[in-house]
Amino acid sequence: MTTVTQAVQPAQAGAVAVRSRRSWFSLPEMRWAAAALALFFVGLTVQLAGGPAWTWWALYLACYVTGGWEPALAGLRALREKTLDVDLLMVVAAIGAAAIGQVTDGALLIVIFATSGALEALATARTEDSVRGLLDLAPDTATRLSDGGEQVVKAAELAVDDVVLVRPGERISADATVIGGASEVDQATITGEPLPVDKSVGDEVFAGTLNGTGALQIRVDRRAADSVVARIAALVEEASQTKARTQLFIEKVEQRYSIGMVAVTLAVFVVPLLAGDTVRAALLRAMTFMIVASPCAVVLATMPPLLAAIANAGRHGVLVKSAVVMEQLGMTTRVAFDKTGTLTRGTPELAEIHVLTGDFTEDQVLTLAAAAEHPSEHPLGAAIVRAAKARGLALPRLTGFVAEPGRGIRAVIDGQTIAVTSPEADAISAVVATEQRGHTAVIVAVDGRAVAVLGLTDQLRPDAATAVAAATSVTGQVPVLLTGDNQAAARQLAARVGIAEVRAGLLPHDKVDAVRDLQADGSRLTMVGDGINDAPALAAAHAGIAMGGAGSDLTLQTADAVVLGDDLRAIPTVIALSRRARRVVVANLAIAATFIAVLVVWDLVGTLPLPLGVAGHEGSTIIVGLNGLRLLRRAAWGASVS
Repeated sequence: MTTVTQAVQPAQAGAVAVRSRRSWFSLPEMRWAAAALALFFVGLTVQLAGGPAWTWWALYLACYVTGGWEPALAGLRALREKTLDVDLLMVVAAIGAAAIGQVTDGALLIVIFATSGALEALATARTEDSVRGLLDLAPDTATRLSDGGEQVVKAAELAVDDVVLVRPGERISADATVIGGASEVDQATITGEPLPVDKSVGDEVFAGTLNGTGALQIRVDRRAADSVVARIAALVEEASQTKARTQLFIEKVEQRYSIGMVAVTLAVFVVPLLAGDTVRAALLRAMTFMIVASPCAVVLATMPPLLAAIANAGRHGVLVKSAVVMEQLGMTTRVAFDKTGTLTRGTPELAEIHVLTGDFTEDQVLTLAAAAEHPSEHPLGAAIVRAAKARGLALPRLTGFVAEPGRGIRAVIDGQTIAVTSPEADAISAVVATEQRGHTAVIVAVDGRAVAVLGLTDQLRPDAATAVAAATSVTGQVPVLLTGDNQAAARQLAARVGIAEVRAGLLPHDKVDAVRDLQADGSRLTMVGDGINDAPALAAAHAGIAMGGAGSDLTLQTADAVVLGDDLRAIPTVIALSRRARRVVVANLAIAATFIAVLVVWDLVGTLPLPLGVAGHEGSTIIVGLNGLRLLRRAAWGASVS
């Protein structure tokens, strides 16, 4: 039978074409099954009405051809590759039924088998449409602005640095930066954020998101093929090509099981025959056994739930890179969070100014520090500059600038040497007090004399405490904080979000050691970081999740999963979704095994009618397939997935 993995083909990178959800009759499997069903009922009607035998035989044989040619061909191809396909066994059983005069039962087998395959194909198409439907988000056209005015072009033709006009209510055509206008943008399709986000000059917008009431002028940052929405679709479809460990184990066992099933089928035919049973009765029992013992439902037990969960997560901007990862996430017993860029936004702000001498005021210190830091690209320097601009301070020009990696910067302003540096180990008491309050301390010195201590702090994500609580609820253990920041700042933040265990002052290799230490007792740790600085720890953990991966190639390559938005609640939610998928897999395996066991025992110790055996076997396959695809339903993101 066609599996979900076989049916989902890789996406063409950057294809931004509108794909509507396919109707059931657009699938060839559905059309052939419908034709077989119609021929069967016409044949049955003619038979029950007492029509000529050749008439209903011809109709039943036509039913055989329309419903059975495709699985027969697939089975023969598999046989040529020295593998035993269940499809071929079903067709052989149907032909055997016709050979002993049970053409009606054989036709019923073909009809139910074809219908089951058609429903699987429909379910598979739903999964594929769910994934490919991500590309529907991006509009076909865009309004490009140039010296010649407005020009409507295909969105796929937009180049980097093109300027595009986005009118109210339009979908944004490319990943871009706002260079004019202001509006609110609904980003739920990409980041899962439930409310529109205000956008103004300098903010990033994503292809496929919906503009609100204002007009925006945007500068294209990435081609259509490289947009976030295209990457989501490509990665989700790439994930659909992988197979979970459970599925690989099932497939490994399946071939041996099928060979053993054929051997037992021959025994079920030969033994009663030697005991004096009729050829017709022995063959009918053997064919029934072959049908009910076939592992169709077992084969479909694993991948549909996992792929449906991947597609569901992908629709909410969480990239799970393989079925293996989706399976692993559900086994998480503890979560480890990085601090900067994960629990915090990674954008520090000035919290306090402690002047050490009466020769300077706060504004004077801040003016000198901001002027010195103005050429710097360091986040702390940028925070100092922002604070000065917020106070409306005019920054003097500098005549010299030197950056000292790991220490700070030095600049010459009005003949004075201004240094903005990290404190020394034997720092003054004001530095100690600043760090005890959970702030990062920075020394401002004039001509070698410390004149002030600046305290900077990172902005905590508003949903950090909620996410930590949800992670605790899902895994049963309180998360741990792994950070390179100082112990005081780390503990202060940990207390605010509800984390008790803190490991601070860690370099990248120290985080790897911490991850391995936490996993030494058998814990399955999911590490959450920014995906770049935390790459070694993400790789060492049982599973690694990166935050804020929009547009970062390295992030997408490093982590097992990437949360494109800023919603930390997606972490426990995707773990819960994975656990639900694993529960569905277990339930599917139990359903499949129960049906097979009951039907096999019934056939061996009693008399199982062939039509009932067919209905039970194919019914279990349909139940298992549809049960797995329940995870396609759009869950409320940021809430637990029950």
